[in-house]
Order: sequence, then structure tokens, then C-alpha cells
Amino acid sequence: MKMGKEKKAAVDGPIYDARTLGTPKMLILGAQHLFAMFGSTVLVPILTGLSVTATLLFAGLATLFMHLVTGKKVPVFLGSSFAFLGGYFAVIASGAELGLPQREALPYACAGVACAGLLYLVLALICKAFGSKNVMRFFPPVVTGPIIIAIGLILAPSAINSCSSNWLIALVAIVVVIVCNIWGKGMIKIVPILMGVLASYLVGAITGNVDFSGVKEAAWIGLPFQMQDTVFGLLGSGKVNSGLLVSSIIMIVPIAFATMMEHVGDISAIGGTIEKNLIEDPGLHRTLIGDGIGTTIAALFGAPANTTYGENTGVLVLTKVYDPKVVRIAAVFAIVLSFCPKFAALISAMPTATVGGVSIILYGMISAVGVRNMVENHTDFQKSRNVIVAAVILGLALGINFSGLLGANITTAGNNATGAISFMVGDMRIALSGLAVASIVGIVLNAVLPGKREEYMPNEENSGSLGKF
Repeated sequence: MKMGKEKKAAVDGPIYDARTLGTPKMLILGAQHLFAMFGSTVLVPILTGLSVTATLLFAGLATLFMHLVTGKKVPVFLGSSFAFLGGYFAVIASGAELGLPQREALPYACAGVACAGLLYLVLALICKAFGSKNVMRFFPPVVTGPIIIAIGLILAPSAINSCSSNWLIALVAIVVVIVCNIWGKGMIKIVPILMGVLASYLVGAITGNVDFSGVKEAAWIGLPFQMQDTVFGLLGSGKVNSGLLVSSIIMIVPIAFATMMEHVGDISAIGGTIEKNLIEDPGLHRTLIGDGIGTTIAALFGAPANTTYGENTGVLVLTKVYDPKVVRIAAVFAIVLSFCPKFAALISAMPTATVGGVSIILYGMISAVGVRNMVENHTDFQKSRNVIVAAVILGLALGINFSGLLGANITTAGNNATGAISFMVGDMRIALSGLAVASIVGIVLNAVLPGKREEYMPNEENSGSLGKF
């Protein structure tokens, strides 16, 4: 989405708030925000095996916490991030090598994501102490752009393999998403993923490719998560594999460098839309705290990492209702919905090909956002240092991940190749994913190579979209 155009649209008509609209209209607008984030948010647990209901619960709670921390000034919804998918799959693959089923390996991945969320707090503290601009220069687009590109490319094979289960169903999802996004009007244009999922799901049901037995057996009301699926359940089990735990943290935490830059861009974009400098007031450190703690708490309870959602920014532009209260209403709706296991069972019954079809576009979009990140920030590839930094990041990330000599197995972890550099520290086996190695090396290279370093200059047009359409 072009936020520059959205900013112009924002001043073309009256801006409404809760006082002028009244409760009934605010509830309707809150439901609209719920639908806007819904398709992307529930797709992450479907892809990873995490709980759909826990995802909705902690997306809602994280959103409310973000509003509390920022003094209710930022109309933002926090939904599931796709950026960490590669990390989840890598940990699942490492767990499989140790004989752990996917459900038992996921809490290790969640522990890594929880630590990644804490990294937001470190950056928030540094931003408060030294100023945002001084911190951002260590994470320019020449570093974060290639990392984002690698995330999408690493995930792409799993989308193709999912589609192969039924290409007709997958193609329906792909075509509907494209048509709605390019030619859709109003709300249809805002929720292309949801429309693609619904259309493809319907075709799957009509052609007999959906098993609804689980939906029939599921209860209407229940708890959103089970303690055994949480990090607390893992640590309390007395059967923690310390090597896998440390490896999970090391593999996943570096991904936060990319998502934090996305956060900065998104907050800048939202500020451009509502014509307020949110980086200054309530302050970048406050929004980072809200996003980081929201992600950490969600991960500890077995839900995906959270991120700011561009779809909801689009709804703000569409409706010209910038009152943050309408987003909080959507958060409450998500929390209420999380207590319905029958709904989660309906989501889980979705055909694999539907997920694959939507994922082809989503994963490709992740890589495209990485390219866009560099283009809109005018990254200069005439400079040899920039070419070297980008080349090393892409080479390490993709090379290690897909290397058969380093353990990559295309049939493992949701059809993703997941090679890693492994080494022993005492009795612990530590594994570093390609993305983790690439992120660390890229940041260090950019800091030490001679020549003028690029700077990250967020504006209303360069927001990322890691994990949303």
C-alpha cells in the first residue's frame, strides 16, 4: 500500500470519532477491523501448528497493551507476524532430528520468539537513551532488506509443496486474492487474503476435500490454550533439551532485527495517515515496548509473534475513523472469539492447498517488501560495500538453509529445507540457521567495512509488511 496516497485521502473528508458516531456504529467499525486482520492472523498458526484460539487471544491482549503503553494515541492492531515462520520451521526440523514431534518442538520455538520480543525492550531503552536516529544507523535497508528477501525465499518451497496436494483449490485462492487486491473496491480490497481463503475453502468443501468431523466434535466454549503447549509447560516438564533451547533462541532472535525495522516503518506510516508524528509522541520507545512485550507474552503462552498490521491502517483510511477506540473494540472481539474451540476446528479443517495458494503470494510478498525496503530508501548499489553486505547476507541465508551437507531435508518441517551450522558447547549441540548467521554477519559487516554507511530514514511510504498483505 502507498501510504503517501493514503495520507492525501485522509484529508479529503471529515474525520470521525466515538463521540460523533455513537456506540452501534463504533461496534460495526470494530468488527470491520477484526475482519481486516483476520485472514493473515489465523494463517500463521495454521502454517506452524500453533493454537488458533491462543493466537486470537494474545493478538487482542497485545493490541490492548500497546494502546495502554502508548497512552491510547496509536490506532494500531497487533496481529501474527510471518517473519518468524522460518525460525519455527527450523526449530521443528531440529526437534525432529532429536525424535520430538512437532507439538513438543513448538514450545522451544516459542521460547526463542519470547527472547526476540525482549530484544525490542533493549532497543526501546537504547532509543530513549541515545535517540532513535543514532540507533537506526546500525540497521539500514542494505542489511534488513536482504534479510527480509531471504525470509520469503526460504519459505517459498513449502507453499509450492502445499499447493501440490490440489492445484485447483490452490489456484482458486491465488486468483481470488489477486482479483480482490487489484480490482476490489472498498472493504473487499482491504481483505484479499480472507476472500481468497473463503473462496478456496468453499471449493474444497464442495469437491469433498474438507473433513468436518473435528468441527462436529469440538465444543462451543473452551480455554484458548493448553498449558502443555506453552513455554511454561516445557520448563515445568523437567525434560528440557538445553541444546535445542539454546539453538532455538540463537536461530530466532536475529529475525527481530528485521521486524523491528518493520515496526519503525509501520508506526511512521500510521503517523502519516493520521497526520501525527508518532515517533515523537508517544515516542518510538513506547511503541517498541508495546510490540515487544506483546510478542513475548504471546510466545510464552504458545501464540505467534505479533506485529503492526497494515491492513488495519488501510481500514483507517477507508473509513476516516482514526479514533484508537475502534481498534480496541476489534481487539475485544478477537479475545471473545478465542474462547470458541469449534471455530478453531473450522479453521484447522482448511484444505492444505488453500493454505499453499495463499502462501505463494504471502511469501513472495515478504521478499518483495525486502526489495521495496531498499528501493524506497534509495540504497546505493553503486557502492561496493553495499553489494558485498547484501551478497553475503543472501548467500549465507540461502546457502546454509538449503545445503544438504548441513542437514537440509526438503521433506522435513512442512516441506522446508532447514540446514544449519552445528557445533558442540560442552554437552550441548547448538545449531545456527542460515538466517541467524546471515543476520549477525550482515550487521557486523555493515558496521566494520570502510565507506559511508546507509541510514534508515522512515517515512509514510516505506513501511514494511512482514506478515501481512
